[in-house]
Amino acid sequence: MNRTLTGTAPQAPAATRHDPVLRLGRAVALPVHPRSLLWGALLLLAVLAVAVATLSLGRLGIPLPRIPAVVAGGGEGTETFVFERLRGPRLTVALGTGAALGLSGALFQSVTRNPLGSPDVIGLSAGAGAGAACAALLLPGVVPVPLGALAGAALSMAVVAAATGTGLRHPGRLIVAGIGVAAMAHAFTHFVVSVLARDQASVLSAYINGSLGARDWDHAVTIWGVVLLAVPLLLYLAGPVAVNEMGDELSDALGASAARTRTLAIGLSVVLSAAAVAVAGPIAFVALTAPQISRRLTGATGPHLVLSAITGALLLAAADLGVQQSPVGDGLPVGLFTMALGGVYLGHLLIREWRKGAL
Repeated sequence: MNRTLTGTAPQAPAATRHDPVLRLGRAVALPVHPRSLLWGALLLLAVLAVAVATLSLGRLGIPLPRIPAVVAGGGEGTETFVFERLRGPRLTVALGTGAALGLSGALFQSVTRNPLGSPDVIGLSAGAGAGAACAALLLPGVVPVPLGALAGAALSMAVVAAATGTGLRHPGRLIVAGIGVAAMAHAFTHFVVSVLARDQASVLSAYINGSLGARDWDHAVTIWGVVLLAVPLLLYLAGPVAVNEMGDELSDALGASAARTRTLAIGLSVVLSAAAVAVAGPIAFVALTAPQISRRLTGATGPHLVLSAITGALLLAAADLGVQQSPVGDGLPVGLFTMALGGVYLGHLLIREWRKGAL
């Protein structure tokens, strides 16, 4: 790991100084690392393999030779139904949601210089769960649960920003305030689940743990629309965020205002995470683990936005494949799988940091 939990700024390795640079106009210059390109290609192949397995495995699976034709719109009968109504939308939502969470976590961890940071930590997921619970309890059938979740996420972020006294600019205060807001949101959610009828509570419980069941193309358009709209701002922030990792003083000296960069990056991180919550519910740990995995694969400094997005998409799609094909996971929310994955990874990360003396 290139930094400690206290936020010590890493030094850029000399080997990266001569890497080729991809220029997009005069305003954007992105370093191109050969190792990153290699891992990016391998991860994309892994995503493709998971996508093919998702479409082809199981009792209703589409035969492998027929997948290209079905995806191109040439399917017939059951094949078309499976792709257009069951597995196609679910796979597309999984990939978009995972990419959004990976980007969200990469931005948040970079500007806070904290490898354990993610939007989950500052109460966004907990607030979304509370919003969904409120919609199910107080306005059943009037306000859709996803809309309630989105409102809860927005309200929790507003409360956190107000509680810090400095908006989104101070990472330490942001995390402390987020922990408090998350605790209150979890308490409210558990209260609602305990007073709802059993059937209602079962549906709500599946949503607040993160679920990709019963997703349609509207959900896919929503999440991919947000991701694509975020691309211009991501390109603009890529350079300032990378400079910000070296410390506030250096960032300010080079003209990339640390406070402004941090506010924009955390704001975009919250938007991406909120979009993921709106279509799939609060899915834990993908935003935490995807950026760290991409950093370790490349062994270089920087936010690794593209690799984090691909890794997040792979993690969530693979977890959902496990939900669909495992006899143990049948019917379970995908968020439970990602919680198990994230818990193992978080334990590994904590032990690693402790051995390095960073804890």
